[in-house]
Amino acid sequence: MPYEGVLQKMQTEIGSPIQYYLIFPNDYLNVNQVLDKEIHIRFIKYQCLNCGQDRPIYRQGFCRTCFFEIPNAGDWIMRPELSTAHLGKEDRDLEYEKKVQLQPHIVYLANSSNIKVGVTRRSQVPTRWIDQGAHEAIEIVEVPNRYLAGITEVALKEHIGDKTNWRRMLTNDVDDEDLEAWRNKLRRYIPKEAASYFIENNTETHMEFPVLRYPNKVKSLNLDKVPDFKGVLKGIKGQYLIFEDNTVFNVRGSEGYYVSLEIGG
Repeated sequence: MPYEGVLQKMQTEIGSPIQYYLIFPNDYLNVNQVLDKEIHIRFIKYQCLNCGQDRPIYRQGFCRTCFFEIPNAGDWIMRPELSTAHLGKEDRDLEYEKKVQLQPHIVYLANSSNIKVGVTRRSQVPTRWIDQGAHEAIEIVEVPNRYLAGITEVALKEHIGDKTNWRRMLTNDVDDEDLEAWRNKLRRYIPKEAASYFIENNTETHMEFPVLRYPNKVKSLNLDKVPDFKGVLKGIKGQYLIFEDNTVFNVRGSEGYYVSLEIGG
C-alpha cells in the first residue's frame, strides 16, 4: 500500500546516523529503513500548506497568494535583520511575529560545503544544521530576539559566506574545519549590541548522515518536469534523497506537492 499525502520537510532525530521521517496524514515512513530499496514517487497535485488549495506552489510550500499574505512568509523569515516585533511594529501579524521573533536565537557557523554563517531559533538546534547537510557546526552567540541575530549575521557575512553550495554538499566534497578557531576569529566583528552574548566555551557538534554512496555528480528531480520517478535510494543528507543514478530530490524544496510513494524490494 502506498504512502500518500502532501510533502513537508522530513522530520529528523539526532543519532549515529541521523534518523529521517516522512510524515503523512495517517502514517509515517522512517526513510532510513528503505535505503537500498526502490522508491516510486508519483506527483498527484499541488496542495498549498496554508490554504490547502490545488494551486501551483510559489515558494516555501505556499501558493503565490498565500506567500504574499500570510505572516509566516514575511521577508523577515529569510532576512532576520528586518524583524521589528521587538519595537512593537507589525509586518503582517504582530502577535505571530512576537511569538517567533521574541525568543532566543542562535547565530552559528556550519560546514556543509564550506563554512557559512546562519541564524536559527534556539529550539531549532541542531535541526537547522541537519536540514542544511552540515557535518559540523558551532554556535557563536545566543541572543534574545531575531533582530539581534539578524544584524549579527549581516555583520559576519562581510567576512565569511552565508550560502551553501548544495552540489558540493551532496557529493560530500567538504573539508573539515576548526570552527572554534573561526568563531574566535570572527568575534571582533560582532555588533556591539550583541557582543555580550558571545558564547565562550562551546565545542563543535558533529552530524553523521545515512549515506551508503555519494553521487559523483548530481541531477535534480523536478516533479513538475518528471512527475513519475523510480530509483534506488542510496542516501539522505540535508533534506535531499540521493538515488543510485545520481538523481537527488529536495524534499523541502517540494513542500506543497501532493504525492504517492511506493517502496519496492
